[in-house]
This record gives sequence, C-alpha cells and structure tokens, in this order.
Amino acid sequence: MKTLNILSGGAAQGLVRSLAPAFEAETGLSIAGDFGAVGAMADKLRTGAATDIVILTAALIAKLADEGLVLRSSITDIGRVETALAVRAGDPLVSANDAASLRAALLAADAIFVPDTKASTAGIHVGRVLAQLDIADVVADRLKIFPNGTTAMRHLAESGDRRPIGCTQSTEIISTKGIVLSGSLPPECGLATMYTAAIPTQASSASQAQRLIALLTSPETSALRSQTGFVSGLTS
Repeated sequence: MKTLNILSGGAAQGLVRSLAPAFEAETGLSIAGDFGAVGAMADKLRTGAATDIVILTAALIAKLADEGLVLRSSITDIGRVETALAVRAGDPLVSANDAASLRAALLAADAIFVPDTKASTAGIHVGRVLAQLDIADVVADRLKIFPNGTTAMRHLAESGDRRPIGCTQSTEIISTKGIVLSGSLPPECGLATMYTAAIPTQASSASQAQRLIALLTSPETSALRSQTGFVSGLTS
C-alpha cells in the first residue's frame, strides 16, 4: 500500500492515528512517518526527509514557510494543546492551582518524567517552569528525560518509583495507556500551544495531504479533537 509521509510533533499523534482508518478508506493511502519533538521533526524536513505533511507548532511552521520549505498557502491551524501533569493510573491525582502548589507537587515527586528539554515544546517549557519556581537544581537528578512526550509517558506508566509525576502535552498523556491526566498547570506557569499543519514544497502527494488536513480540521471531527486533547479558546 502507498503511504502518506508525515513529520509531526507528538502532540498530534493520537488525533492522526484516530483519523487514519477514515483517511485510508477514502484515499487508499496509509499514514507513515515520525512523531516526536517538534525541533527534531523540523530538522528532518530541513535535511531532506521525504515528507507530504508536517504538523508542528504554529511558530515553527511559520519559520519553515520563511525558509521556503512549506507552502504558505497550505498552512492550517488544528488547535491548541495544553502542557499538563500526569500520574500513573491508580495513583492519587496531583493538582496545582497556583505556582506554590505546583512547586510543592514537583518537590514531592521522586521522579519527574518529561520530554526533550531542548527540542520539544513541553520539555522546553518544563525547563522554564523549573527555573521560574527556583527548583531546577533541586530536582535535576529526578528528571527522567526522553526524546518525546509519548515515550516519557510510557516510561512513567512503567515506573517503579514511589511518587512519580509526568509533565508533557495533554494529548500525549491522554493517548498513553497506564497514565491519567492529573490536571493543567496553573495559569502563571501554563502553556497552550497552537499546532498547525502544512504541506512541504517538495511533497509528492500534496492533494492527499490536503485531504488529511481537511479531516484534521473539519467541524465533523471537532469532538474527536476534544477527546484527544485539543482545546479551543486558550491563548499561549
């Protein structure tokens, strides 16, 4: 079977996979490619990876358009995704209504599972929040850093630590078995990131890529977007 090649931030993986059967039935194409830290995915496009569609942060898509790597006319927002807290299924939920309670929750954890703190949206934000809370040095040896949020959450689910916690984008938490969404970050520490799709200038299946974008953003799939963690009405 022919494939539509995708490079995407991990935040969109659950949504894309949910829509893959409908897309395949309509186009005869399966969806293949990589989901991971947005910086790493952008670099793959820059180095010539064969790609028909990219789904990254709006800011990064804009940069790629400026570099001539995606078609500006194809750029379409999908929705915003919050960075949130996760715990293992069965563990007590952790809530953080303000910066002080978030600081206390992170200090109480004996392991903190996060995505790449240099290349992923949520991981970069976690690093900033730890600095903002003045605990970066205190919890440095508790950080469990993985290439992307989905991988970090899988390891959280399997963790043998006593009081582990995770922090990544809500879509990656929702789509991972064995963990649950524990709550949003407090407003003063929060992040809601717009994810955007675009077609690379060198795409070989541009028309099919446009159809996937239409499915991802259709009013008919709004409930699915909500179920997988995309939200509306938030600002970043």
